[in-house]
Amino acid sequence: MRLQLGYVPLCDAAPLIVAHAFGFARAEGLELDLSAEPSWATLRDRLALGHLDGAHMLAPLALASRLALSGPPSDLVVPLQLSANGNAITVSRGLWAAMEPASETLADVARAFARVAAERRDAGRPLTLGTVHPFSCHSYQLRLFAEAGGLDPSAFRTVVVPPQHSVEALARGLVDGYCAGAPWNDVAVAAGHGRIAALGCDLAPDAPEKVLAVSGRLDDALLPLVRAVARAGQWCADPANRTDLIHCLAHRTYLDLDVELVARGFAGDAMLDAVGATRPMPSRLDLGAAVQEPRPEAARWLVAQMAAAQQIPPGRHPEAEAAAIYRSDLYRAAMAL
Repeated sequence: MRLQLGYVPLCDAAPLIVAHAFGFARAEGLELDLSAEPSWATLRDRLALGHLDGAHMLAPLALASRLALSGPPSDLVVPLQLSANGNAITVSRGLWAAMEPASETLADVARAFARVAAERRDAGRPLTLGTVHPFSCHSYQLRLFAEAGGLDPSAFRTVVVPPQHSVEALARGLVDGYCAGAPWNDVAVAAGHGRIAALGCDLAPDAPEKVLAVSGRLDDALLPLVRAVARAGQWCADPANRTDLIHCLAHRTYLDLDVELVARGFAGDAMLDAVGATRPMPSRLDLGAAVQEPRPEAARWLVAQMAAAQQIPPGRHPEAEAAAIYRSDLYRAAMAL
């Protein structure tokens, strides 16, 4: 059976890419056609309209799509979580210089950011920060970063920038910083355009990041697809496969980046600036079996973040509905075979 799957070029698309490139899908009787999508909004719409059978998708956006909070009506379900963590907030070199944090702890960096953001707001020149989509953990982590410094998030502007365009936006001065997933923070650092100010796993540890979202119309192909992608994710998480994984992702067919830049997204130490400042972060991006079951409590956490961001209409309480979209029963059925 042939399936059409979409993804956005990121390190955490690895389970889909590896399922296709290393034969995990073929072993389940599936042929995958992968489509690199230009933005999360495009991917959402193509999945909802039936142009895609499944996709690597932002966890909050999958819920928002099915709950009719974003885009066309959708019948999707989530039978597999692909990743946890992986995001970072990168700021321009100029903004980092203005911040001058007392230390590199999250609290001091957040307070320094809050001070500069308040100054810019009061001067009528608010900071502009990029996020990959309103319904994303990136947006919620920007809010949590602001709140960690005692700042109202309304003090700065947010604009949507697809992750693969975030480095260019920073280099051209269109944004003062952004929150994106690996490898796009590492690309900005390596090019000398920015400095990683905070890691997403510090702001929201083990936050559900990407999921496999699939059409409810897949029927007999659903469990084989879940099994293929889950086994590919477990292969990706094995350090013995790291070199093959990085070279696969770096290929022009997928991320089209230098191998060294892709490797940084999986490194245990996060490189924070072009000078070489690093910090240990072994759980920066998790792809393995421990994060794969789509647990209802993760869906409820995401709904709480949506509510804090005022993305849920007054009087609507979708916690139970959201939890039902996360189909741990399908994951367990697939992996039991």
